[in-house]
Amino acid sequence: MKKILLSSIILLTSLCGCHYLDDYSQDLVVVKSVSDLDELLLGDVYMPSLTKVAELAFGDPGWFLLTLDDDINTVVYEERQATSTSYHMGESAGLLNTTYFGYTAWQMEVGRPHDGGNLNGDERLWNDFYSRINICNIILDEVEKLPVELDSERLAALRVRGEAHFLRAYFYFILNNVYGDMYDPEKASATLGVPLKLTAYVEHDKNKTSQFDRATLDKAYAQIIADLQTSINYFNQSPQTHSYYRASGQAARLLLSRVYLYMQEWDKARTVLTELLNQRPQLLSYTSLVAGNDNVITRNNREILFSQGSLNVQNSVDGLIGDFCVSEELYNLYEEDDTRKALFFTRKFSTDALAIKGKYQQSIHQSYVSDLHMLRTSEAYLNMAEACVMAGDPTEAHRWLNDFRRYRITNYQDKTYDTETLVEEIRNERRKEFCIEGGHRWFDLRRYAVNKQYPYSKELERVFAYYNGQTQLIHTEIFRLEENSPAYTFLIPRKVLEFDTGMPDNTPRPSRAAAEIINPTN
Repeated sequence: MKKILLSSIILLTSLCGCHYLDDYSQDLVVVKSVSDLDELLLGDVYMPSLTKVAELAFGDPGWFLLTLDDDINTVVYEERQATSTSYHMGESAGLLNTTYFGYTAWQMEVGRPHDGGNLNGDERLWNDFYSRINICNIILDEVEKLPVELDSERLAALRVRGEAHFLRAYFYFILNNVYGDMYDPEKASATLGVPLKLTAYVEHDKNKTSQFDRATLDKAYAQIIADLQTSINYFNQSPQTHSYYRASGQAARLLLSRVYLYMQEWDKARTVLTELLNQRPQLLSYTSLVAGNDNVITRNNREILFSQGSLNVQNSVDGLIGDFCVSEELYNLYEEDDTRKALFFTRKFSTDALAIKGKYQQSIHQSYVSDLHMLRTSEAYLNMAEACVMAGDPTEAHRWLNDFRRYRITNYQDKTYDTETLVEEIRNERRKEFCIEGGHRWFDLRRYAVNKQYPYSKELERVFAYYNGQTQLIHTEIFRLEENSPAYTFLIPRKVLEFDTGMPDNTPRPSRAAAEIINPTN
């Protein structure tokens, strides 16, 4: 391949227009210190916290991951009293039939609205993450060129390297789990993930129809692991900021444990989790919180190891007309003495639908934590329980599960299960803890389907309420996502394939019509 080598420094300014870099000439600016690259990390690699996310679709790239699984549904409300429609209307009224429909109903064209109108773009996540990955590559290239004289500069350079490697790994992990099939150890060497771009220069060959080859999942995951291990090594050598808005060794270990779980590398997951939990075992006792007064996931939550981006669902899972609601199936999983049931959810009097209540702060406000791109200590406990039971150590799995539950359930008494039931209980605990958070449930359903020891899959059902004029219910459509459907993997964005015409796409999603249509009763 012919490689067009552009100055990384010029590319810096073309991508982000960094005001803090001094002009060298009309066309060239020079990175003079590690602090320049540190600012570049903060300004153009970490995902910003948006001030006021009024609608889910206007939030972070990847917002649609919160609309896909069986933890949510749409509100079905038949009453049509003109005097009360504004009271019942959700903030997202109007977007349900347009922006959200293709995603939440698992359509072949996710950008196509319910009425079959103009196709909206589906490339935002791809473009955003690859832009951030490219800047990580530039930073890792530039930091090697900087003269480092003082110990403080050397330590800062190590930290910048650690953060860049962590962030690149994070973005590639999400991309591969959206646009690649689930990691099956027996098929990973022949299953396509996403292209791996690891260089700071621009590559282009005019004689090729495809500029970037899609890496196989074994190579993609190997790169993610290498980046995370490298970041941990750098963080071990350099003092960290101790702010969960910046990457850290603890965050890298937690993400690495998740990667190993997805790969079914149970012993490796246990090793890295042991290191993490020896350093950071703290959990927040939900039993000390008061339903109706306290929010759970706030910037003061001691469990947060890392957060970037915004709170996206604050206005969109509110149980009102034109919005999403919490599924009854999820709600019924919680026992009455499970404090999360009252803390997380409320039932709307006006529609009788379930809404997110105190898991996150509601209404439009400054985002201080993300519901999409966040890592918490609670995941370490449940990852450890899963890794132990899968590795053939149910005694340790029980210990971690019971220890965790004491922080969630009032007057909890330890329980013991047979191994198959224990696996089910751990999976249910993950679902209850990480509902409407980070795409956990969607990704978990994908990986459970290829689990070698205890495979699990289910048919998902979406009750889609179709409204006219935002508040008048026309009918309810039932969509079903069959087990092991190709729709669990997104197609490569249309504009990417138009540009890179030789890139292979994923197995097409089937066209999905409503399996059942229910008309209003009144």
